[in-house]
Amino acid sequence: MFDFLESDWFNIALEIIFLILVSYDIKMYFQTKKKEYLTNIVLTIGFAIWALYPYYNSYIGWDEEQKKEMLSSCQNEKNATLCQCIDDATFKEFSYEEYKKTSKEDLANFLKEAKEDCLDDSWF
Repeated sequence: MFDFLESDWFNIALEIIFLILVSYDIKMYFQTKKKEYLTNIVLTIGFAIWALYPYYNSYIGWDEEQKKEMLSSCQNEKNATLCQCIDDATFKEFSYEEYKKTSKEDLANFLKEAKEDCLDDSWF
């Protein structure tokens, strides 16, 4: 139901909203010199870090060599789009260390669910 939360467009929209809020508060602070706008800036930046950090796990948690190692397990799939979708789901769900520590059973269950999600074309 909340699949949009995992999309990159949702993350980009959140970043834009946070930038607008911070820039507005900076503008108002320079106009009025009220400390409440400094508080708003700090709270907005703190909330942005808290909200967006988990999404960046997929972008900063894997080196290119580690991605190539993980991608080799999906090369035997005939459907390149499905393989890419499963890889993206894995990168978003796990950091490299978590991926290595995950048991084979749990990983197989995750990959099965990710494959079902990737093959599902419905809106709901």
